[in-house]
Amino acid sequence: MTSSSPVETLEKPQTTYNRVMLKISGEALMGDQGFGLHPPTVQRIAEEVKSVHDLGVEICMVIGGGNIFRGLSGSAQGMERTTADYMGMLATVMNALAMQSALEGLGVFTRVISAIPMDQVCEPYIRRRAVRHLEKKRVCIFAAGTGNPYFTTDTAATLRANEMSCEAIFKGTKVDGVYDRDPVKFEDAKRYDQVSYDDVLAKRLGVMDASAIALARDNNLPIIVFSLDEPGGFRGILAGEGTYTKVQN
Repeated sequence: MTSSSPVETLEKPQTTYNRVMLKISGEALMGDQGFGLHPPTVQRIAEEVKSVHDLGVEICMVIGGGNIFRGLSGSAQGMERTTADYMGMLATVMNALAMQSALEGLGVFTRVISAIPMDQVCEPYIRRRAVRHLEKKRVCIFAAGTGNPYFTTDTAATLRANEMSCEAIFKGTKVDGVYDRDPVKFEDAKRYDQVSYDDVLAKRLGVMDASAIALARDNNLPIIVFSLDEPGGFRGILAGEGTYTKVQN
């Protein structure tokens, strides 16, 4: 009767990190569409998250809103910047609710936590409450950015990752790491296995915006850049496999 416990322990893969932040763009949810949400894509990403959650990893998420509305493009078309940014924040709440629905459909308990209070649809951001959710193995999706205009969801993800004591930020993109130039346009683009925060800023490598990189650097928070399109990529990296770039000092 007692022999099953060690076997189960052996079968469970060892993970590199115990608590992580997953940052993905809103565009990642629209699949091949030019706008909005693509339910099969949302479902696929939710399954990736569940596979990591099943390892016992505590997961925070921040999802952008660019598939619905992007504040910068709105202000470029003549809209007042603050208003445009608030509209972008509301778009992130919509994406967070969609991801929550997909995750809970897979049996993963999830909380959407908004920096802008809207009690009817999600929780307000209270740091200690969010930490308690993570300790109870609930996935926490942080929405509405930092709650302030002029800050991107990259900065919001880095801020929340620090507040939640995450051990790394996982930045899911369309390519398998950080390159010296666009690998889609240049066949000879070189991928970095590891790069420093200062090089990312100096070479304008476009991993995250400058304020997010600086915040991660100042708190020595590693950023793992990987391909969200590679099936099992997220879980693989946490199990010590896969292709990615690590940004750190």
